[in-house]
Amino acid sequence: MRRITGKAKDETLIELQNATDSQTTDENNGNGVSLSELAILPGHTETDKLQTNRDTVFFRDGVRRIDFVLSYVDDKDGEKKQERRKEFEANLEKAGLELETEDKSESKDQKTYFLKIHAPWDVLATYAEVLKIKVPFKESDIPHGQDAPLEWLSHPLRLPEHIMRPQPDYFTYPFDKKKTDFFLISDKDTFFPPSTRSRIVFYILARCPYYNEGRKDREKTGIKRLLSNGTYAAAFPLHDCRYWKRARNAECESERYNLYKNWARFLCFYKEQPLNLIRKYYGEKIGIYFAWLGFYTEMLFFAALMGVICFAYGLLSYDDNVSSKEICDANIGGSIIMCPLCDKKCPFWKLNSTCLSSWQSHLFDNEGTVFFAIFMGIWVTLFLEFWKRRQARLEYEWDLVDFEEEQLQLQIRPEFEIQCTNRRLNKITQEMEPYLPVTSKCARFCLSAATVIFWISLIVACIIGVIAYRLAVYAAFASIIKDPMRKIQLVGRFITPQLATSVTASCINFVIIMILNFFYERVAIWITDMEIPKTHLEYENKLTVKMFLFQFVNYYSSCFYVAFFKGKFVGHPGAYTYMFGNWSTLRNEECDPGGCLIELTTQLVIVMTGKQMCGNIQEALLPVMRNWWSGRKGRHHPENHYSRWEQDHVLQNFSQLGLFYEYLEMVVQFGFITLFVASFPLAPLLALFNNILEIRVDAWKFTTQFRRPVASKARNIGAWLEILNAVAVLSVVTNAFIMAFTSDMIPRMVYLYAYSKGSNMRGYVNNSLSVYNISHIPLRSMPEEHDYWFDNSTTTCRYRDYRYPPGHEREYTHTMHFWHILAAKMAFIIIMEHVVFMVKFFVAWLIPDVPSDVKARIKRERYLVQEHLHNYEVERLKMQLSASFVTEPRSETSSSME
Repeated sequence: MRRITGKAKDETLIELQNATDSQTTDENNGNGVSLSELAILPGHTETDKLQTNRDTVFFRDGVRRIDFVLSYVDDKDGEKKQERRKEFEANLEKAGLELETEDKSESKDQKTYFLKIHAPWDVLATYAEVLKIKVPFKESDIPHGQDAPLEWLSHPLRLPEHIMRPQPDYFTYPFDKKKTDFFLISDKDTFFPPSTRSRIVFYILARCPYYNEGRKDREKTGIKRLLSNGTYAAAFPLHDCRYWKRARNAECESERYNLYKNWARFLCFYKEQPLNLIRKYYGEKIGIYFAWLGFYTEMLFFAALMGVICFAYGLLSYDDNVSSKEICDANIGGSIIMCPLCDKKCPFWKLNSTCLSSWQSHLFDNEGTVFFAIFMGIWVTLFLEFWKRRQARLEYEWDLVDFEEEQLQLQIRPEFEIQCTNRRLNKITQEMEPYLPVTSKCARFCLSAATVIFWISLIVACIIGVIAYRLAVYAAFASIIKDPMRKIQLVGRFITPQLATSVTASCINFVIIMILNFFYERVAIWITDMEIPKTHLEYENKLTVKMFLFQFVNYYSSCFYVAFFKGKFVGHPGAYTYMFGNWSTLRNEECDPGGCLIELTTQLVIVMTGKQMCGNIQEALLPVMRNWWSGRKGRHHPENHYSRWEQDHVLQNFSQLGLFYEYLEMVVQFGFITLFVASFPLAPLLALFNNILEIRVDAWKFTTQFRRPVASKARNIGAWLEILNAVAVLSVVTNAFIMAFTSDMIPRMVYLYAYSKGSNMRGYVNNSLSVYNISHIPLRSMPEEHDYWFDNSTTTCRYRDYRYPPGHEREYTHTMHFWHILAAKMAFIIIMEHVVFMVKFFVAWLIPDVPSDVKARIKRERYLVQEHLHNYEVERLKMQLSASFVTEPRSETSSSME
């Protein structure tokens, strides 16, 4: 094999130019069309433009395609690294790969070497058989689904047919090197698409050693280790062209350009996604992610629409809110003196000071919220069941039906092979394979579990710290905002001590979430590496469980506190409950006078929108800044000076865990819009807007900011589906408890149907407040300046609870009204959970995971594959027999003549 270096480039160019010019002259009857003239004619190869254009995906001969590129820079530790590269490249050549080096003098920075790798047909055929890559053997004769009657309505949303279906449908079969005539091989150079070629080359690179044959060192294996120790700076397959213009070479597909034009631009936000083209260019794993994200966004439209209707009902019923009118009435709410909300610093206050918050609470805490919570429990089931059907259809269309077993058997991680020195016999393959002893596995698991528990405990400690902050700072805000109606009238109407505490605590909690998230990501990867998972699928599933468990506690714990703990264990005047016991001064926090639901809404909005905004800024702006800082060239840089490998080299590397973080972001969002959606019906609408932007930002990143990732297969979204199912079940429980214990809906309904005299809500506010004798308040809880707040005739204050008044034989104990409400709450939880779960299970049973037409197509295709393969074997056997019959008579005739 001949390796061409940059130093020999001029001589090679002269030979190629002379050969090309002479050939062109003969073809044009002596007209003498020169190389420079051919550069502007369509249909010519990259060889014709070699001197004027370096934006190519071919070797210098213009024939062999570049399947992978390695880059490196000489540095102080150059001798050791040079020795490693020498051994590694020699072993690559022994494996059959062809190499071509670009000298650093040819690069723009005059520092970087580029090693271009080409896999010839024999190598591709050998490893395609090893990896059992499915290839076409016959064009499919199964028709596509017929157009729906109103299909024309969706025409504005559709993309051109050649974008949606970049290649015909074929029947496929695992490649067999001995049966090359069985497959549809018209051109060996283009039979395997670039994504498959790069996948095969990366498989070789990941397992190729860089040691001499004489001395074996198992750890000195694979491109990943060479990248980590700095021997190579980068390893990546090439994009097929620049994203803003087509490739000049007609042999280049220009799929990157098509993706950018029809998918990555934000102006295409209303268009469907070209999933088949995404799969063809980036591989099935990335394709399935965008298919799931697109489907999730489509389903969010219905949830968002229902949420808007629920919110609109709250707005339209604004004037019918009798409770808020009573609170705001100067003769009712203005005459009710409320007990202090904290010790010493908090004064007595008038109920009408919470007028605004009571109106705000009604927007989200109304009868429509119950319907919306039940609807979301059913919606999440429909979403998951319909996604399973969509996923099954993609598995069939993308030849992933039988892929799971292949992935478990063939995609063993190189790190597992290197680090596991023990061998045992595989009962299925009857071959020796590496394995991790049970004792080592248990020890690693225990260390991993202990690390996860430690970090989750750290989150809980931080949440307790935030709660302590809320309790401590509330008194400070209360001392500043003594009497919102009298002292600071301009601001006090909008900023209460409860609101100020809730907002600042939510912001602090969000900052803590982001800091802990930053550190735990690295810890989770470290402990997953330590466990040495066997396959890539197992590695991702282990990391997924660890990361989501942490993110669940990190993002949702503050919302769980506000929803289910705040205001539930307060006690009553004279017998308040304190956070760290009676010796402490941190009294347990009470809800906002408008109810705890509005505080849960505030917490949810700050954390959810804050995360989405930070995520979008990080995804959209940071890649641009990094590329600008690294000196990435702009669109107008001359193509003849800036090679394709240099353009891709300055892009960001797409790591193996790149999709993991995309899934994690969306699943955390899914938790927000399902677990606590009863408190904020507009959450699906915010998620919808975010996801419309997210799809195009992710598409833009993949096509313009990232190097082309190595194509990999996946038949589904992996462990994320089980996590989504778990969140869906938990969401029914959380929303039922939110409606029962956080919302005021159940107490209002009990009053309306059991205690109201005129079947209306008049008198509900007075009924929901208990009376306490001010003289019974302990000195530690008495406000410092209470004399300024009420005249000497005021002897009682009110508080939110259902207890007997002073002077009653059972004073300050719960009334029967309290137990009626508690029974109603428990009944509501049981009824709502059973109704929603029954509907969920019925819908799951009613909707099959695999559509009937897909089942029929799979059976039909398997039958046709077996039939075609049988006919092929019969024909080949007939040819062998006929050839033997022809040979035998000739031998008999020759012997008789003798």
